[in-house]
Amino acid sequence: MELNIYHMYPDILNLYGDIGNVICLKRRCEWRGITPHIINFSLNDEKHDLSEGDIFFIGGGSDRGQSIVYSDFLKYKDSFKDIIEDYGVVLAICGGYQLLGEKYIDNEGKEVSGLDIFNYSTVSEEGRLIGNVIIENQLGLTPKTIVGFENHGGRTYSDYNPLGLVKSGYGNNGKDKKEGIVYKNCIGTYLHGPILPKNPHLADYLILKALQRKYEVERLQSLNDDFENLAHKKVIKLYCK
Repeated sequence: MELNIYHMYPDILNLYGDIGNVICLKRRCEWRGITPHIINFSLNDEKHDLSEGDIFFIGGGSDRGQSIVYSDFLKYKDSFKDIIEDYGVVLAICGGYQLLGEKYIDNEGKEVSGLDIFNYSTVSEEGRLIGNVIIENQLGLTPKTIVGFENHGGRTYSDYNPLGLVKSGYGNNGKDKKEGIVYKNCIGTYLHGPILPKNPHLADYLILKALQRKYEVERLQSLNDDFENLAHKKVIKLYCK
């Protein structure tokens, strides 16, 4: 079995070590005998067909980075939307998460256009939301908790189903206790960290969904996640009061 993992705009959207998510997916595939192909997709990339992707990772970036990516990504908006509607697996972090919405309004009131794939907007408000985050996932995964680190000035307001409910930290906007969104096999979230190494159950969720879209697979081979679970539990112990 093989999976094509598209790392979208890695040279522009890669804050806070988010490349670790791609490394995590690659390793967890290899440990199971699944062949991962990492495709770095960036500006004016005509040689790679998005329809061949199985998992798409979009990392975080600055406002300027988002604007640069938007101008290029707009060319692929319709095909990317079709991929999402066809249950393609997507993980979008922070700036990548904001980019999939309608717009981002920065701290000067300037509107930065989003791809308008989803009906939500992000507004920059006073003060940054920074710190470790613990959420109770709404995907039915065990353990129920997902941990990560957030650092964002934008507040996202959405009516989509959340990735999780905030137990500690801020989440989408620091007000409604929701973190991220889930739509079909697309996940948007503010959780850096990177998120997947400390949450192997979420990494495996993405891998399994991608495999099931392509092959007849019921479950994944179990791995020894002792170290990963120690990192996960450390955050829970320190920040879950």
